[in-house]
Amino acid sequence: MSRNKHGYNMIPQKPKPVVKTKVPAIPVSDSFLDVMVDGYEFESLLHYQYSGVNVVEEIRRSIKEISDIRKRPVLCYIANVVKPVPVSISIDDSDDLPFSELINRVPPEVKDIDIVLVTPGGSAQQVARFVNKLRPRFDNIGFILLNKCMSAGTIFSLSGNEIIMGKDAYIGPIDPQAPSKSGNYVPAQAIMTLVEDIRQRGEEQLKKGQQPSWADITILKNIDPKELGNAISASNYSINLVSDYLEHFKFRDWHFHSDCETPVTPEEKTNRAKQIAEDLCAHSKWKSHGHAISREVAWEVCRLKIVHPESITGLDRAMRRMWALIYWFFENTNAVKYFISENYCVIRNFNPPK
Repeated sequence: MSRNKHGYNMIPQKPKPVVKTKVPAIPVSDSFLDVMVDGYEFESLLHYQYSGVNVVEEIRRSIKEISDIRKRPVLCYIANVVKPVPVSISIDDSDDLPFSELINRVPPEVKDIDIVLVTPGGSAQQVARFVNKLRPRFDNIGFILLNKCMSAGTIFSLSGNEIIMGKDAYIGPIDPQAPSKSGNYVPAQAIMTLVEDIRQRGEEQLKKGQQPSWADITILKNIDPKELGNAISASNYSINLVSDYLEHFKFRDWHFHSDCETPVTPEEKTNRAKQIAEDLCAHSKWKSHGHAISREVAWEVCRLKIVHPESITGLDRAMRRMWALIYWFFENTNAVKYFISENYCVIRNFNPPK
């Protein structure tokens, strides 16, 4: 027993138990899009439970919101970057057929499309196959980035005439992952940077009449020449793809500099494209293959022009609504990838162990 400041005896009181009340989920039988709250799109869905909602029709309604604003068909290639799944979500050979069919369902007279792209990356070779199907068919392609679009996904987006990024979207470095002799994948540029650092240190030591360090020699002996060759080839492949895509597609309509008077020469387009490609592939600049590059950094560091959806009436809202919807579906279903448009749909799912 203790006394308070007035001298009265105080009897200790047991703390009252905290009563947790569970807010009942409200069933949705019509549409998630109808109950979304602007600015709190995802949070507003958490009060509802999955109750007979048609996933495909919901996404198609969201697609139509964007399509009505952009006045062109919208194709979606969206991978589950929301939660860990026990299967690959990367761009790979298995995507070739559904993506081809997705393209083929666009009416032949249509020459302008948008592609909603969300991906952690994957095969640059498969991206090249995608682009080879798209570019002979369409005159103008816009890429709409809702969230993550990394590595090979970044390469893919750079094949468009226009890149539209929401404020929370990001692209990534294009330095490829090369297989090591252990079977693991390592950043190709990291290997090349290490070898170049060792070379420079060795030359400086030789100029001083000293032998290169034993540690550097040991590292070089343990680098597989094939591994180094793969790293160099893979990096050059990514740089060449991006340079070509930027020069011929992204910069196709870039005719004047910012003063609107000075013409842009073909040489300037070529040089700018190569510089951007090399910057995006530089491990020394980003330090990590998983580095997230925002739309502001894409412009400030790489001089890569990005369209902000806020500048197009209604587009930012439509993109936020689509991402909140997709995010909810990924969290609450077993979906791995969506290939979907107004008239095509393939959904890849995984079956968790029972």
